[in-house]
Amino acid sequence: MKYLTLLGSTGSIGKNVLEIVRMYPDRFGVKALCAATSVDLLAAQILEFSPEIACVIDEVHRDRLKALLPPTCSTELLWGVSGYNQAASHGDVSMVVSAFVGAAGLVPTLSAIEAGKSIALANKETLVTAGDLVMPLAAEKGVPILPVDSEHSAIFQCLNGENPREVNKLILTASGGPFRSTPREAMGEISLAQALNHPTWSMGKKITIDSATLMNKGLEVIEAHHLFAVEAHRIEVVVHPQSIVHSMVAYVDGVVMAQLGQPDMKGAIAYALNYPQRLDIGMEPPDFAALAALTFETPDFSRFRCLKLAFDAAGAGGTMPTALNAANEVAVASFLEERIGFLDIPRIIESTMDAHSVVSRPVLDDVQEADAWARRKATELICP
Repeated sequence: MKYLTLLGSTGSIGKNVLEIVRMYPDRFGVKALCAATSVDLLAAQILEFSPEIACVIDEVHRDRLKALLPPTCSTELLWGVSGYNQAASHGDVSMVVSAFVGAAGLVPTLSAIEAGKSIALANKETLVTAGDLVMPLAAEKGVPILPVDSEHSAIFQCLNGENPREVNKLILTASGGPFRSTPREAMGEISLAQALNHPTWSMGKKITIDSATLMNKGLEVIEAHHLFAVEAHRIEVVVHPQSIVHSMVAYVDGVVMAQLGQPDMKGAIAYALNYPQRLDIGMEPPDFAALAALTFETPDFSRFRCLKLAFDAAGAGGTMPTALNAANEVAVASFLEERIGFLDIPRIIESTMDAHSVVSRPVLDDVQEADAWARRKATELICP
């Protein structure tokens, strides 16, 4: 039996994790469920899975959650960073699924690593903001970090058993999102509803907008750089609208290994949860005859400026990726509130990056300070 703490149980990743737990109750148990503000769904999850701990963002939401549960419920209700850290370091837990959205996942993930827990990582921002801290700490503690993003899971599988010194480059695939063919002059008129209409993947709102701007792929470039110790200039992005090839690894002899499957996150989640063995989750392989063709394109940096900004941040290193991520989180939140336009997202990020003074070898305080500064700066750019 493998006991889990789930950071982000009410999001799309968290709900898929719990679906796999339902499929295999003899293999997986849940000790802690953590969310931010979605107390209605969290209450239902608590009643179904009976975790020892549940945690929300603040005391107000803790009280709301408590009111939804029967007096006989024995789950301990916690709140805030200290609660998340307690859940992440629970003594009986062997794996922490880090699935919070945004930089909020960093501190509890560090707590889990300090406590020696295996990490199933869906929160790419943890490595984007602090990869130079997270990966050395994981190595020091002997903690495996198993990728849950479909692209990084694909690369992880393609590297399995291979010599990392023989890698030429990593190739991340991107669906291209809903605006792959939209002319540059029309992108200023993109509505929120259009941006949330992803053609192949079902995800949360923030990640869906990141996919529409291709920032999600840019964050994945930075994450892959840290996860696999490959320089950013040896990571390539190709647009693959069918979303069947999840990513590839090119080796020094010209051979390319690709991992293929349905565009469904449960495959990557199940692989991380039960690594190194695979689970039968009832997913059929792609019907290649029906697909007829798999196509690939070079991304247009002039139309998808966020992807270029992410490569720039990776090249600058230090706290620049932290600033990029924080500014993006603020800009996307404002777009979701329909306070700014679609093309304002890269404008705000670029202006924030231009104003940022990079700390080249940051410690945690530097990362948190850069994150807070970039959020203030991006907010000023939105509301001068």
